[in-house]
Amino acid sequence: MQELRGINVANAINEKILEDVKGLKGAIPHLAIIRVGERPDDMSYERGATKKMDKLGFRVTSFVYPNEITNEEFQKEFDKINEDEDIDGILLLRPLPKHLDEKAIENKINQMKDLDGISPANLAKVFAGDDTGMAPCTAEAVVEMLDFAGVDLKGKKVTIIGRSLVIGKPVAMLLLKKNATITMTHTKTVDMPKTCRDSEVLVAAAGVARMVDESYVGDGAVVIDVGINVDSEGNLCGDVDFDKVKEKASILTPVPGGVGSVTTSVLAKHLLKGAFLRRG
Repeated sequence: MQELRGINVANAINEKILEDVKGLKGAIPHLAIIRVGERPDDMSYERGATKKMDKLGFRVTSFVYPNEITNEEFQKEFDKINEDEDIDGILLLRPLPKHLDEKAIENKINQMKDLDGISPANLAKVFAGDDTGMAPCTAEAVVEMLDFAGVDLKGKKVTIIGRSLVIGKPVAMLLLKKNATITMTHTKTVDMPKTCRDSEVLVAAAGVARMVDESYVGDGAVVIDVGINVDSEGNLCGDVDFDKVKEKASILTPVPGGVGSVTTSVLAKHLLKGAFLRRG
């Protein structure tokens, strides 16, 4: 079994970014990170993204607002960032507090600055197979890992656990574009283990700690674990029970150290793409 670690994939993406940035005109790409409140997972991702941008020589500014900011104030602050010509890309850390209108942000964000594919325009482009669109970073990270591992998806039976707009559905569209045969499973799927076991590639994005055991995995399957959970003992783990699945899978991603490690590199790739789209 090959353990497919994210650091190697991220390094390959970073090298390509450093080569491609030489062709960009004008100022160094500038990322705006928008955070409301002090959620530990948001702060962790912000630190990781900031570190990655610094490593690549990109500019990054964090805009941090108190949890109790009013919706009116937040919308005004977002508009300033969205309209700032010096900013090439926006990362909005979600979910926002319930009193803030997240849907309004999705509808107004400049699609060329929308690095995490939250706007209806970008999602539509992903579903249409339009390369000018930006997919959610985690969904694209899954594809980057499969590409790096040399997995030929043409005609392959791929099963995805989860149907969210953040991961499940965009991953399905990105893999469909590579001519994979897609099956999506969810909480209403009958005999999910059998459906998953019949696939050659399994993408787990259910959000349930260690849900996927050996009964879900066919011999020699490629298993990509997108889940990030905390178990009953406070340990970080994925949707896949790594120890139980490793004897059956041909390729398996760990958590931590897997897909999550690639996401900030995809974010940087999107920042550069946004800068090219805006500046030509």
